[in-house]
Amino acid sequence: MFILDTESKKTEVAPIRVLLLDDRPDLLILRSAILRQNGYEAITSSSIEEAESKLEDCDIAILDYHLGQGRFGTTVAESLREKRPQVPIIILSATLERKFGGVEDMHLLKGHSSVEDMLAALRSFEAKRRGKPVVVDARSFYYSRISMAMGDDIVLEIMDEEGNWQYVNDTFAKLYDKKRTWFLGKNLFDEFPELRGEWQEILQTVATTRETYVDRSFRGIPKLPKKNSSWTWNVLVFPLKLHDERAGVVLTARVIEKKS
Repeated sequence: MFILDTESKKTEVAPIRVLLLDDRPDLLILRSAILRQNGYEAITSSSIEEAESKLEDCDIAILDYHLGQGRFGTTVAESLREKRPQVPIIILSATLERKFGGVEDMHLLKGHSSVEDMLAALRSFEAKRRGKPVVVDARSFYYSRISMAMGDDIVLEIMDEEGNWQYVNDTFAKLYDKKRTWFLGKNLFDEFPELRGEWQEILQTVATTRETYVDRSFRGIPKLPKKNSSWTWNVLVFPLKLHDERAGVVLTARVIEKKS
C-alpha cells in the first residue's frame, strides 16, 4: 500500500526566462552567468534573426542597442512589442540616445552599476508578472548617475538638509571600512557628533537657499586622509532635489593640489 504525502510536495515555480541579445559573445556569457546565479534562465542570441526566432520563449527581454553594421536591438523590441505586448523590454546601451523613448519599458546604461540596475529591473518586472505589488526604489539608480558623472576619485555623500544619508559612493564607504548600504537612513551628525553646529548650519543653508559652499580644508568629511600635509582638499557642498522632491545636498571632497 502506498500513501501519497501531498503535503511534502511543493509547487515549483518556473524560472523567469530572459532573452539576451548582444553581438559580443563575451558579454553574452557574462550576463548569462549573472542571470543563472540569480535564479533566471538565459536565452541567448547574437543576431536580430536569432533573437526574433526566440520571441515566443521569453518572459523578459534585455536587448543591446548597438549591434554593429548599422543594426540595432530596437528592431527586435518592435517585433516583440507587436507579437507579445505583455513582455517587458530593457534596452542596454553605452550612451544616452535621442532615439530612445519608443516601445522599450526601460533603458539602462552599460558600465557603472549596470549589473545592479539590471537585476533590480528584472526583480520589479518579475514581481509584476507574478501579480505581486511592485515597489521600485529609484534612489540608487538616480544617485549613482551623479556619482558616475563626478568620477571615482571623489568622496561623495548625498543627504537631506538634516544630514540623513540618502547615498554614499564606494570611495566614501571605504574610508570607514563599511558597505555603502550601512549609511543609508543614518544621520551624519549622529555618527560624527564633532560635525554638529557649523556643518549642520551649512547643510541647511545650502539646501534651503540653493547656494553652493566651498571649503579648501579638511573639514566636513571626517577621517579624510591626513597623512600627507602637502595635500589640499576641495570640499564642495551644492544643492540637489532628492528623489522624493525634498531639498537635499551633495557633499564631495577631492584632492585639488599637491604642494611640493
